[in-house]
Amino acid sequence: MTEIAVFDGHNDLLSCLLDEQDPEGRGFFEGRAGMVDLPRARRGGFAGGFFAIWAGNDPANAPDPMAAARHFPAIDPGGALTDTLAQAAILLRMAAARPDALHLCRRAADITAARAAGAVAAVMHLEGADGIGGDLDELQVLYAAGLRSLGPVWSRPTRFGHGVPFIYPASPDTGPGLTEDGKRLVAECDRLGVLVDLAHLNEAGFWDVAAVSDRPLVSTHSAAHAVTAATRNLTDRQLDAMAERGGLVGLNFGCGFVRPDGIKNPDTPPEVLIRHLDHLLNRLGEGGVALGSDFDGTTVPNFLKDVGAYPALIAAMRKAGYGEALIRRIAWDNWVDLLARVIG
Repeated sequence: MTEIAVFDGHNDLLSCLLDEQDPEGRGFFEGRAGMVDLPRARRGGFAGGFFAIWAGNDPANAPDPMAAARHFPAIDPGGALTDTLAQAAILLRMAAARPDALHLCRRAADITAARAAGAVAAVMHLEGADGIGGDLDELQVLYAAGLRSLGPVWSRPTRFGHGVPFIYPASPDTGPGLTEDGKRLVAECDRLGVLVDLAHLNEAGFWDVAAVSDRPLVSTHSAAHAVTAATRNLTDRQLDAMAERGGLVGLNFGCGFVRPDGIKNPDTPPEVLIRHLDHLLNRLGEGGVALGSDFDGTTVPNFLKDVGAYPALIAAMRKAGYGEALIRRIAWDNWVDLLARVIG
């Protein structure tokens, strides 16, 4: 079979490198204990993706990571901005140090060029705008640095809206939607050409984005609520709205979001993810489904433990009867086509 390249909608490498006190990102190039690095990327076909910037939770207030219901409090905006800038700087240093291995991509054409050059294509993504102020000055600076994708919230409140807590089983309709600042943030992202990510918004926030924005509705790393009734997943009504707008969902690999029982058990077979892919394809069509692993940010199946293991998922898609053209769309083409429509 022809080798399949993967563009992945979400990884948390940058926040891990910050925690690992690796400001140069050497662990990515040389190998590290986490899920994302260059040696395994080469083996697994990882050729590009969204590199998320995420400000961590306050450990003193963080809920039990194994609890069935997890509510996350707001964090200090000043500390969030410090973390945000530090992680952006890590990605900038990595791209400057090893342009042969990593390209920071500002347009879809840059992604195609990076793949042709044999480098990993990195799109800078902000997972939660906790560090951005109401005047949006920080957004302008981050955009100049290369930011091309932004989630207004992670699963906690910000001045812009309300993140969906982690609850199973439950609806994603968990509270109020975007604030007036949040609506201005979405409008400014549209103006700049920054993708607005719906992954961690509650349902009211989802519909507010749909009303404010005229761009495709996108979730970088989610799954189907009809299959796994977790708050982080998208209902059929949401998926249908995304399909109408030419949107896309990157399938999250997190066990707690894909297993029908909602348990974070890594003993999760490929068929569980295939069931979500089937459902997403049914609602969104072949052009609206991609991958969004959440590597380095969640508990993933044993068979799909890091970026070196994408071939196992591709093999599962083949076993399920997916043709080569559809697999390529899910693995690469759909993300690049979507980004060409949003960021140019």
